[in-house]
Amino acid sequence: MDEERAARLFELADLILAVGRHIQASKDAGAASGTPLEGAVMRYIDRHPGTTASAAAEATQLISSNFSRAVRGLESMGFVRREVDPDDARRVRLYPTAKSQENLRLLHEIWSGLLDGVIDDPDEIDGVIAALRRIEGGLITRSRQ
Repeated sequence: MDEERAARLFELADLILAVGRHIQASKDAGAASGTPLEGAVMRYIDRHPGTTASAAAEATQLISSNFSRAVRGLESMGFVRREVDPDDARRVRLYPTAKSQENLRLLHEIWSGLLDGVIDDPDEIDGVIAALRRIEGGLITRSRQ
């Protein structure tokens, strides 16, 4: 990789982290906040209700002890409930609770308000979303190889 490309990719990563810090800091305005690991697990469970613990652990790239700790923390906050899989009693399914859905609604309100007026052009918003989805997907694919 040439030096100019490396510098641009570094700047992209640095800006993603900086924006993430601003977004994370805004969460303290009222939504419940857990650890970054709990946030990653909750994000996956919100998007995949009824997921198995093993699928969620793999998707979040957490070793089982860290994943279990994150799920216990989310359970203690009332954000996740476990259910035994009706087809296989050895497997546990994870679901977001009503409390977690209310917290997600609050985050939606806080984060949408944070970015409102910062970036307004719908096409630009869609372009940034598409780029970030590609980045996330590419990183997930790379980590699984």
